[in-house]
Amino acid sequence: MGIDGESMVKTTWIGDVQKGQHDGEQVELKGWVKRARGNNNIRFIVLRDSTGTIQCVGKKANIGEEAFDALKGALIETSVVFTGMVRADERAEGGHELDITAVEIVGPVNSERPFPITEADMLVEDEDGELTYGGTEHTLNHRHLYLRTTRATTMLKLRSSAFGAIHSYFRGHDFLEYQAPNFVAGAVEGGSTLFEVPYFGKQAYLTQSWQLYAEAAMPALERLYTIAPSFRAEKSRTRRHLTEFWHAEMEMAWATNNDIMAHGEGVVRHIAKALLDEREEELTYLERDLELIANYADNPYPRMRYDEAIEILQGKGVNVEWGQDLDYSKEKVLTQDFDVPHFLTHYPKIAKPFYHRVDPSDDKYVLCHDLLAPEGYGEIIGGGERTWSEEEILQRIDEEGTPREPYQFYIDVRSYGGVPHGGFGLGVDRVVSWLAGATHIREVIPFPRTSRRVTP
Repeated sequence: MGIDGESMVKTTWIGDVQKGQHDGEQVELKGWVKRARGNNNIRFIVLRDSTGTIQCVGKKANIGEEAFDALKGALIETSVVFTGMVRADERAEGGHELDITAVEIVGPVNSERPFPITEADMLVEDEDGELTYGGTEHTLNHRHLYLRTTRATTMLKLRSSAFGAIHSYFRGHDFLEYQAPNFVAGAVEGGSTLFEVPYFGKQAYLTQSWQLYAEAAMPALERLYTIAPSFRAEKSRTRRHLTEFWHAEMEMAWATNNDIMAHGEGVVRHIAKALLDEREEELTYLERDLELIANYADNPYPRMRYDEAIEILQGKGVNVEWGQDLDYSKEKVLTQDFDVPHFLTHYPKIAKPFYHRVDPSDDKYVLCHDLLAPEGYGEIIGGGERTWSEEEILQRIDEEGTPREPYQFYIDVRSYGGVPHGGFGLGVDRVVSWLAGATHIREVIPFPRTSRRVTP
């Protein structure tokens, strides 16, 4: 409520004005000052809200000296309410301008402490000497304010659409949303990447994945998914790693590796299509090739065995041996020639954790897959069939020297009616980063957490 008891609910949006929905009408626009210029008789204010920007013109002769002085004092990021007439003007950015008739300053900005983010802070060298948006210590320290920039806002809109697309895909295929704990007793991906948490005299960890607890619910729900944060204590400094990231994961009973890959391809193509349908303006602002995104949405994703990938890499002069898991540097080389994402299947058993099912036709391999995105982005999905019999899971756990006790609940799933099943984890931040053409994964998450930063 306003200070006088009247509602402050916003009814007119800049985006609608720019679409021509209010031509020739008097409207009330609420937003923030993005840019300002002028002289002692006229001011040009670029006003922004969450839907767009519009130039607003204030003339002293029309609004009076008091309102004009208030307009002159409205610094960048001052929150304001402008009343005025909408005028179509093809010369104006967006095709419209607002002729101001009344001014209300809601949240002023102190001239001694001006808004600290400038255009000069945008595309610069980060701490690793790489060109990136918003990657300096200054912009990262002021991340709470950097979010207001057009590029940051654009990335968050793409992110929102990607989350919505994931939900719509799985619900459209009769999957049930299911939540798992973030405090866990054991590892999913390996002990070296676990965040330890003191837990009432015991040792607990932040979860690396929803998977193990999803498998516990798999015999009950059969088809389930989540979108949730995961935590990896990796000191990697690549452009695609975060210590806290968002996972879209699924688990499915009565499923083979091929069945799981079909859903992985389906959800990624669905995300690409959703961004085209909902965020064409944002993709264009980022100078993304819409035909390229359409290619990702419309075409099937080829499959390649691990052995073939090793041959390709070795043929390109990459130092890689059979049995090694492929890190980002190798994926980047491999994917540079891809025109659409490719599945990489049948990794060696020695390269994957115990829960991956051994290939019955050749026990050197497991029935798994990674989905590698083109343009050098690399892995965006990891998944496969699970080891589903009690005998096999005990053998695999013991082979790796993993203690059984923390995983007894996981073993029980196999002891009482185990069935073939599988699933995958999709890195939502990675997918958005790839489709947006971001310079760094931290561009697409509001407050990035890396090995070097936990603030703001």
